[in-house]
Parts: sequence; C-alpha cells; structure tokens
Amino acid sequence: MAFTFTTLKTAIQDYTQNTETTFTDQLTRFILNSEERILKECQLDVFRKNVQGTVTSSNRFLTKPTDFLAPFSLSVINSSKNEFLLYKHVTFAQDYNPNTSTTGVPLYYSDFDATTFLLAPTPDSGYTMELHYFYRPQSITESSDGTSWLGTNAELALLYGALVEAYTFMKGEQDLLALYNSRFQESLQWLKNLGEGENSRDQYRYDSLRRDVA
Repeated sequence: MAFTFTTLKTAIQDYTQNTETTFTDQLTRFILNSEERILKECQLDVFRKNVQGTVTSSNRFLTKPTDFLAPFSLSVINSSKNEFLLYKHVTFAQDYNPNTSTTGVPLYYSDFDATTFLLAPTPDSGYTMELHYFYRPQSITESSDGTSWLGTNAELALLYGALVEAYTFMKGEQDLLALYNSRFQESLQWLKNLGEGENSRDQYRYDSLRRDVA
C-alpha cells in the first residue's frame, strides 16, 4: 500500500495511538528523519541524477546543484567527447595549478565548499560539464500531490523509520521501540537488495541473486 503525506501521518498516529497536539506537531519531523536515514543508508539508482552546465573561461569554480549530496562523476565535453575528471582533495588541485591564470582543459575537480567545485587547471573555454551525482529527492512532506518515490515504493521503510522516531519522542516502551527498529532495518535490507543487487545487474550476464535458505 502506497502512502501519501496525509495517509502516512494518519498511520503514525494509528500505530502509536497518540493524537496529542505536542505529538502531532512533530509528525513532519518524524517523516523527514525517516527519509534522511533511508537516503543515507541505501544507494538506490532513483537517488542518482545527471545534469549539464557550462563553466566560464578563466573561472575555476563550478556551482553544485542545490540538491547535491555527493558526486559519482564529472566530465567535460571536449570536441563532442566526454572526458572524465579525476576527483582529488582540494589541496591537490591547488598545488597542481598554483597559478590560477594558467588555463587548460580541466583534468581534476575537488569539493571546494558546500556549494562549489574547484577545477584544475582553470578552464580555458566555456566548456559544457556533465555531473552525475547523488541527490536529495523531494520529500513527501513537500511534494505538491503529497506523494514521493519512497512513499510509493518503500512504504514500509518510511513508515517504520517514522515510527522509530515517533516512539523515541514519546519515550515509549523499549521492547516496542526495538520491534519498530527491527522492522525498519528489515525494510532497509529489502531496499539494499534492490539498489545494490537486482537493480544493478541483469540476468543476461549474471544469474539471479542467491540468498541463504532458512
């Protein structure tokens, strides 16, 4: 059963049998925390994105997308070909190109700060860049129709993650909290099997995933 923002909030209250104002005021936070845990613990293809942008000649900085979390690759399109940059520590890039007026086709990129990449050498032209990255999808609490990929395809993980947050807030019984957390971890494992197993290989080249038989 898929969840919308409204039905998920109702389910949390039904499971916890709690409709107090101090509790219901935190429902959005419980859901956001659950989404954050799933996002950080499961590498799913649905959390990957490709974008293109243009660098300015003689400008060694490239702005990151606002939903950026971590890079998978960055390439420069040079003579209609993708040439992939190597990811390096910022000190390497600065040492490689100490004179920022020295320009060329970028070979390296680094995380300069939370919003910017540093390129080395400094671009000598307005190249098109292609970034493949891990991004933060829109929360079910913010979508216009109250739905999200997690609400539709990972509803158990989203629910039990939110219940762990809710029951922790309530300072509930430890055995029930442990049960909710166990269900959450089990749901996460199903997602990991999808994201790191079935969703990253086909059966033309690989056989089906093998799992232990109980």
